[in-house]
Amino acid sequence: MGAIGLTELILIFFVILLPLIALISILTNKFRGSEKLVWVIVVILIPLAGSILYFIFGTKNRIKKG
Repeated sequence: MGAIGLTELILIFFVILLPLIALISILTNKFRGSEKLVWVIVVILIPLAGSILYFIFGTKNRIKKG
């Protein structure tokens, strides 16, 4: 007892780190109109599914730099 196993590490990644990475990505990139706000709300309300949806669909809608 007390040791963190592989199952716990995977759970931590998907429940905490993936939504955090998604939020950082959303906040550091530019989007059209209110898309940024929509993605932030989606990731905050449904963290796991929202993060996965953002990485599948949201990254394509970012405004390219340069």
